[in-house]
Amino acid sequence: MLSIARVPAAATARGVLPWAPLVGLVLGAVAAAVGWLGGRYATPLVGAVLAVAALAALTRGLHLDGLADTADGLGPLRGRERALAVMRAGDVGPFGVVTLVLVLLLQVACLAQLLLVDGGWLALPAAVVAARVAMARAGLPGTPIADGSSLGAAVAGTVSRRWLVGSALVVLATTAAAALGTGDDLDQAVRLTAALVVGWLAAEGLHRRVRARLGGVNGDVMGATGEVTATVALLAAAVLLG
Repeated sequence: MLSIARVPAAATARGVLPWAPLVGLVLGAVAAAVGWLGGRYATPLVGAVLAVAALAALTRGLHLDGLADTADGLGPLRGRERALAVMRAGDVGPFGVVTLVLVLLLQVACLAQLLLVDGGWLALPAAVVAARVAMARAGLPGTPIADGSSLGAAVAGTVSRRWLVGSALVVLATTAAAALGTGDDLDQAVRLTAALVVGWLAAEGLHRRVRARLGGVNGDVMGATGEVTATVALLAAAVLLG
C-alpha cells in the first residue's frame, strides 16, 4: 500500500496509516539522493526524471494508478455508481491518461527547477512526507467511505485528529529545521513550509470533491491524494524558491 516493502498480511491495511509519514521519509530521502546525484553528474532535468522514476518504482506505481483511476471517476459526467465501477475496472481511460501525463511532467519540471536552487532538493522529501500525512487523513474517524471499498473500510478510524495535527506540525517544524541546517535563510525555510501547506490545501479540496462526487474515499482516492499533495507542494516550492 505504501511501498514495495513486504509486510505481514495483517499489517497491510489496518494500522498502516500512522506509519505513512515515516515510510514517506525513507522514500523521499532515497528519491532525493537519486535526483541529487543525477543533477550533479548529468543535468537537473535528468536528476528530476530519475527521482520521479525512483518514487514510482518504490511505490510500484500504485499511487499513480490511484490518481489515474480517480481522474477517470471524477472526470466524465456520470452517476456515482458508474463512476465507482469505472474506478474498479482496472483499465485507464482518457481522463486518467491525460492527468497522469500532466502530473508527471509537472513533477519533473518543478523538481528540475528546484535542483538548480541551493537546498532546493529538500523540497522533494518534504513533499513526499507531506503527501503521506495527507493520505493518512482518510483514516480519521467519521470520514465517509465509498461503497465497495474494502481498503477504505479497513483504515477507517485508524488515525486520530490529534495524531494528524501533531504529525503535520512535526513535518513543518522538521522541514524548517532541515532547511536552516542546509544553509537556507529563515525566509527560504518559511517558504518551503508554506509550500507544504499549499499541498495540504489542495488535498483537502480533492477530498471535498470526492465526497460530493463519489460519496467517500477509497484506495484510489488515497493514492490520488498523495500524488496531488506532492505535486502541488513541489509546484509551490518551485514558485516560492525559484
